[in-house]
Amino acid sequence: MSAPPYRRTRHRAPALLLAGALVTSCSVLPPLPDPAPTALTAEPAPGAPAPDASSGPTATLSPDGFDAAERMAVRIRNVGCGSLSTGSGFAIDDHTLVTNRHVVADSATLEISTYDGRDVRAQAASTADLADLALVRTVDPLPASAGLAPIDPQRGSSVTVVGYPLGSRLTLTHGNVIGATTDPLNANLGEVLVTDAEVEPGSSGSAVLDARGRVVGVVYAKGEDGTSFVVPVSTLREMLDDDAPVTAAPTCSP
Repeated sequence: MSAPPYRRTRHRAPALLLAGALVTSCSVLPPLPDPAPTALTAEPAPGAPAPDASSGPTATLSPDGFDAAERMAVRIRNVGCGSLSTGSGFAIDDHTLVTNRHVVADSATLEISTYDGRDVRAQAASTADLADLALVRTVDPLPASAGLAPIDPQRGSSVTVVGYPLGSRLTLTHGNVIGATTDPLNANLGEVLVTDAEVEPGSSGSAVLDARGRVVGVVYAKGEDGTSFVVPVSTLREMLDDDAPVTAAPTCSP
């Protein structure tokens, strides 16, 4: 099945705001665009939620009808003190998730669920000093993990975003890298990628994949013109370096 047509948008300097204590979590500037067109990739096993997705970057399906890109994505619910927000994340090994710092910050509890509705217990969360990135260690094993691309994608490269927009169904949306810009939320942190793949609140922390199914970035914000902002894989690799500074994610106490 062919992917939905790419929608190119003109990049404008964005004014962005964090979702804070909203029901869903993603740096976002309203108004929201119309939902991106999607289509089912395969019929899942009975009892498993169907992925709301078009043909993704990988083609090998597991016995339950999901591909590796879908199986490594997770939904994250941040249960705070008097607030609830949702975001997305993805596994990079059997017990480690990548997401955004603002997805896990100020939580009393993190609730994680996989593509097939299984709950995964969180052990600890840590955040990076150099970008809106975080790592979550889990007690329970994760179904699949993603490989990282060796370099950042070039302008014009096709990409696929895998996550849980609005805290709802597992969704894949497609687009292209349309450029790079200074981080609109933290100007001192360098450049981030801009794509025309549509995202929604709740997409924060979603993996951005290349045509080979490798992670080339992490969604963290959206612009008023429907563009999405992505922490590039080079920055993610820097965070995963043993020498990169990370701190325990801030929590709240009732």
